Amino acid sequence: MMANTTALMQVRNLKKYFPIYAGAFFPRHVGDVKAVDDVSFDIYKGETLGLVGETGSGKTTVGRTILRLYEPTAGQVSFDGIDVYGLSESQMSKIRLRMQMIFQDPYASLNPRMTVGSIVAAPLEVHKVASGKVKGKRIDDLLDMVGLNPEFVNRYPHEFSGGQRQRIGIARALAVNPDLIICDEPISSLDVSIQAQVVNLLEELQQQLGLTYLFIAHDLSMVRHISDRIAVMYLGKIMELADRDEIYIRPLHPYTQALISAVPVPDPDVAENRKRVILQGDIPNPANPPVGCNFNTRCPFAEDVCFKVDPDFQEIQPGHWSACHFSERFIRHPVEVQPTPV
Repeated sequence: MMANTTALMQVRNLKKYFPIYAGAFFPRHVGDVKAVDDVSFDIYKGETLGLVGETGSGKTTVGRTILRLYEPTAGQVSFDGIDVYGLSESQMSKIRLRMQMIFQDPYASLNPRMTVGSIVAAPLEVHKVASGKVKGKRIDDLLDMVGLNPEFVNRYPHEFSGGQRQRIGIARALAVNPDLIICDEPISSLDVSIQAQVVNLLEELQQQLGLTYLFIAHDLSMVRHISDRIAVMYLGKIMELADRDEIYIRPLHPYTQALISAVPVPDPDVAENRKRVILQGDIPNPANPPVGCNFNTRCPFAEDVCFKVDPDFQEIQPGHWSACHFSERFIRHPVEVQPTPV
């Protein structure tokens, strides 16, 4: 869990637009898919920041753009005081020693023609961190660290289950001793029982190695379990950001209220009596977002101002940020979407 309030990474006004072209012979730029649109947040040393939202909200694009797997359209990212977007390719290669990623699909992210040992060794070889016996020892230690038998080094990915493959991906991310790991929905393709094992492993590694996580997911119950703070994303923008318990007990944005109300409750009596916030319709096209607030087409509380003015993302209470014209109203008259935890 969060060790201090020193920002390891600062993201400011991040934008990533994917251009749309029309015309077969003379293509012309006719618009943009606004996958990430003016996103700002901090990630503190030793913490886990959860990033949640519906499919298509831009969560994965945020993670990839931070690491410059996608080049940004605009914005700034500072990592431990270093301007990430001002680095040359060779400088970026060095900073990637400290920033790694665990990918969503353990079946697609591992090369089927490479052995487990070769996969885990790849970052060590690319960054010239270790070779020979030192490299072999490092691979064995990494496999043992993630709960795999070091004797598996000569096996291929198809010989492993999904959970084991994801452990291989985690070992690869740990190979160069990073400070920050972006976990891009690392458990979404796994069985429920295996999800818990992988999350527990990530927590143990964080405590053991002092890691910092950006944990991207759509399972709010799992995000609450692992995160210190949670940011809620919708249609390329962050709608709300707060401490994990604060955001569940006192959500100040209607979208967050709807997401939390959809989380299953194991007690049938509580589930029957609690209030549900039901959203109508689908997430709009990011190539043509609504005028005003991005959420106005589905918001049960929308008023005239919501269709004209895009609300600022501002700190409503200490540490609790929201992008809603009526956040102050929800402080005075909270919408109870889930029982307060004991």
